[in-house]
Amino acid sequence: MQDNIVIIGAGQAGAQVAQSLRQGDYKGPIRLIGEEPHLPYQRPPLSKKYLAGEVGTEGLLLRPPAFYDTQDIDFIPDTQVTDIDRAAKRIRLANGDTIDYGRLVLATGTKARPLSLPGSDLKGVLSLRAIADVNAIRDEIADKSELVIIGAGYIGLEVAAVAKALGKNVTVVEAQDRPMKRVVSPQVSDFFSQLHRNNGIQLLLDTGIEALVGNGQVSGVKLSTGATLPADLVLVAVGAAPNDELAADAGIETDNGILVDGAGQTSDPSVYAAGDCTRFYSNRYGRSVRMESVQNAIDQAKAVAESLLGQDVDYDPLPWFWSDQYDIKLQIAGLSDGYDDTITGGSISDNKFYVAYLKDGHLIAVDSVNSPRSHMMARRVIGEAWRDGLLPDA
Repeated sequence: MQDNIVIIGAGQAGAQVAQSLRQGDYKGPIRLIGEEPHLPYQRPPLSKKYLAGEVGTEGLLLRPPAFYDTQDIDFIPDTQVTDIDRAAKRIRLANGDTIDYGRLVLATGTKARPLSLPGSDLKGVLSLRAIADVNAIRDEIADKSELVIIGAGYIGLEVAAVAKALGKNVTVVEAQDRPMKRVVSPQVSDFFSQLHRNNGIQLLLDTGIEALVGNGQVSGVKLSTGATLPADLVLVAVGAAPNDELAADAGIETDNGILVDGAGQTSDPSVYAAGDCTRFYSNRYGRSVRMESVQNAIDQAKAVAESLLGQDVDYDPLPWFWSDQYDIKLQIAGLSDGYDDTITGGSISDNKFYVAYLKDGHLIAVDSVNSPRSHMMARRVIGEAWRDGLLPDA
């Protein structure tokens, strides 16, 4: 039987696997299955330009519709896969149909973490992960004035900036003592705290939430302080969880993500995985990591395609991320976990600076604010240091 590759998940990673296979001269059948009704699209603009109405759905598409026809990629939209029969090499769809595979790629991405609080099921309590989510937010926010955002990470702060520009009263509630605490230094957190407050955002840090209140429709957020914030609309932005249940139910090894090796291969030699849903061991950082970024989705997908094409691959990237808030672009190179010193350059008062993170005297990461040159230099220097063996063990 002719080898055929089935890809579950039509986001950035799944689409890239299919594209890279064709670019690598793979001639066999490729089926790309997506749960959404849309062609594969970019997710980062969802909380920024798409929410603001600056780009439409077509502007998000990774490739035009004709691409999948000309590349002979069988794209199957609006379809849920319910289980994997590894022994028969067959997947089952929600409509009862089955599809056989020679090799399978899981690119199932992530889902928004739910909020386990009383009132979380009230109308007007939303999350943001897909086009449909943003459409719902835009519909709801049009005639609302009081928006409360739970979580001061990338998504929460990006939506806060857009909503404020739309003339809404915005409050961001964060349980940690500073925004983006998991990924940036206190200096960078302080800068973004002041940025949002200067733009009229009420930013409540080190503040817990007891419940969401309302009668059918959310009307307020009860804080751990006892106060209740008025809220016509609540956005839950408390992080993302990997969609690894399909793999786990099939007996494929998972641990807060689908476990893969440097070639993207799972515990089943016929099943691979790529993107936000995966966890892999990084020699660069001396530990297992799960990365939620466009960079990882694209680069790991390329590595998986190379592996499927018979090439030797050992994926261990230098990660990078970015966030746009107002007219400020934050770019991050590397992972700063475990740093013991920082160096700040540029001018914080001019909104153009960087923070370099050191461990044992060696550069491991750099946050750049409106400083693209420092970001590009950081990616080069950290990458070269790794190749030269100068980075410390994590």
